Amino acid sequence: MAKKNLRPKEEEAAIDMTPMLDIVFIMLIFFIVTTSFVKESGVKVLEPTALTAEKKPKANIFIGITANSEIYMQKKKVKKEDVRTEVEAMLLENPESSIVIQADVAAKSGIMLDVMDAARAAGVKNISVAAEK
Repeated sequence: MAKKNLRPKEEEAAIDMTPMLDIVFIMLIFFIVTTSFVKESGVKVLEPTALTAEKKPKANIFIGITANSEIYMQKKKVKKEDVRTEVEAMLLENPESSIVIQADVAAKSGIMLDVMDAARAAGVKNISVAAEK
């Protein structure tokens, strides 16, 4: 008669990583979906000063106007005639976007008004002008 081994086999302890990876993946999707992306103008300007300047925490589209009256959106130079189409394309991603115009102190006010008109024609309701306090 064969002698049977009475000791149970030793099992290796292993941690199942699948549930943890599922949770991390779900959290990643949550943060990607809830993040609002800011569209920087991509140009440094010398902003005017104003005593009544207020901080706008919800602004996510920035349009920069240099002293030479050049318009920048998303780090690229844009023609005045193309501002409306660029803003409309950004509104497709986030219809509740608000715009901050960062105009240089030496920029002509006429170009700033043209940019504001183009943004309003594109459907933006909340437009602000950046200023230092």
